[in-house]
Amino acid sequence: MDIGGFEAMINVPELSWRPINFPTDVVSVGQEITAEILDVDLTRERVSLSLKALHEDPMQSLTGQIGRTIVGRVTELVPLGAFVRIEDVENGFEGLVPRSELAAEPSETPQLGDALLVKIVDIDLVRRRIALSHRQAISEL
Repeated sequence: MDIGGFEAMINVPELSWRPINFPTDVVSVGQEITAEILDVDLTRERVSLSLKALHEDPMQSLTGQIGRTIVGRVTELVPLGAFVRIEDVENGFEGLVPRSELAAEPSETPQLGDALLVKIVDIDLVRRRIALSHRQAISEL
């Protein structure tokens, strides 16, 4: 990034609060942006910038939904359990349903793309993690 004589850079984690696959999901070559200065290194003539620092963390608004039961899409199956997107947007936040919080019967194990009823159990803003439970959601039916 050119800021008039200094090399400036926005590290990928500073581009967006939301998950992204590539920097081009947020910015493009030649685009003019406004960013917050995080650090100035006069010795190396470098400036560290943040694009996300100019925006409120959207995960904070989700903390008001702890305890809410919703339907989300299974986006990934891992040995620990299943990741479920809890927002109905492409780069929406995802939470983990641990294997112990999935259905009791192995035949009821969700598949990729399935709609799954989950309860938002916890949101850890510091570690950027969302804990979900399918068992708790179905027990409340």
